[in-house]
Amino acid sequence: MPLAGVRVLDLTNVLAGPFACHQLVHLGAEVIKIEAVGRGDLARNLGADPALSAQGMGVSFLAQNAGKRSIALNLKHPDGVAAFLKLVATADVLVENFRPGVMARLGLDYEILRKIRPQLIYCAISGYGQTGPWVDRPAYDQIIQGASGVMSITGNDDSGPLRAGYPLADTVGGLTAAMAICAALNAPKRGQFIDVSMLESVLATMGWVVSNHLIAGAAPAAHGNENPTSAPSGAFQCADGLLNIAANKDEQWIVLAKHLGRADLLNDPAYTTREDRKRNRLRLKAELETVLTTGNARDWAQALNAVGVPSGAVMQVSEILAHPQVAGRDLLARYDDVPGVDRAIDVLRTGFMVDGTRPQVDAPPPPLGAATDAVLSELGYGPDDIAAMKRDGAAQ
Repeated sequence: MPLAGVRVLDLTNVLAGPFACHQLVHLGAEVIKIEAVGRGDLARNLGADPALSAQGMGVSFLAQNAGKRSIALNLKHPDGVAAFLKLVATADVLVENFRPGVMARLGLDYEILRKIRPQLIYCAISGYGQTGPWVDRPAYDQIIQGASGVMSITGNDDSGPLRAGYPLADTVGGLTAAMAICAALNAPKRGQFIDVSMLESVLATMGWVVSNHLIAGAAPAAHGNENPTSAPSGAFQCADGLLNIAANKDEQWIVLAKHLGRADLLNDPAYTTREDRKRNRLRLKAELETVLTTGNARDWAQALNAVGVPSGAVMQVSEILAHPQVAGRDLLARYDDVPGVDRAIDVLRTGFMVDGTRPQVDAPPPPLGAATDAVLSELGYGPDDIAAMKRDGAAQ
């Protein structure tokens, strides 16, 4: 795999950082997850299954920690710090998502660690970055969604502002970090500090919205399920649910109108050009739905795609996961034997293939400290040393 031989120290919690390292471990990196003694990653206690959360193997943790090795160290104990620094001396990458300043207060910031490992790539993920007036603010996904403007443009005038239905800012921040780390690993001379701001990562993905504001002076607004760049383009009511149609080209609009038996609309001056259709989009939507509501969304999607009009039913998560399009491409990993979990689990891999094969890892998500003995032994600690560290609270 592309990152084979790369050692990553994962000091992160909950989602943005763990998700970044989830990408790296699937690309072949060795990821050692360094967790706090006695509690570990907060995600161990989060998720929709209270029993698993109580066991320290919460669903939120299981989702993005497969393939990692867990070592529990106390970074406020001298012996825990000493072991951590030995690990740093062997590492290529360190990822943390503490609030800015935490690592400095521990005496373990980049300026200290680079003296031990000059070629270390140190990636700090935070809500707002390492500088600026908000640097000390706590940041959670929904707070970032609100601050970035995402919520202000989600929903419509009646329902919005709304958060996206999943932790958008955390996952975008994690992907941004993984991309930056992969680039840094390719540098002719390794060793740099990467400052990832979740706020800026989200803003960077809002190019069309931001550019319409900056360049065209168009105020960003919530358009619900309508695509403001074209019409008919959005979600349309069918007999059994919603159908997304993206007839963004004139030729697609013509085919759509004819296929629905509404060629008469092509002669209506209200719909002659793209701009005409955009101005009259709600009236056009109502006209098309007089036909679309006579059939089911999945049937319409099949028929319209067959004639060149991009379409797709609005589906449930469970439905798309079971669909052959996803189920047949090896996106899910099943682990039958997971220490600390009393059942088999299925978790997502990554969203890409390499030479036709989905990147995967063999090991399931680890219990807290499962690799503590092994990793410390690799660093030269003997059994008595490890036992003493555990007894003194420096390790678990």
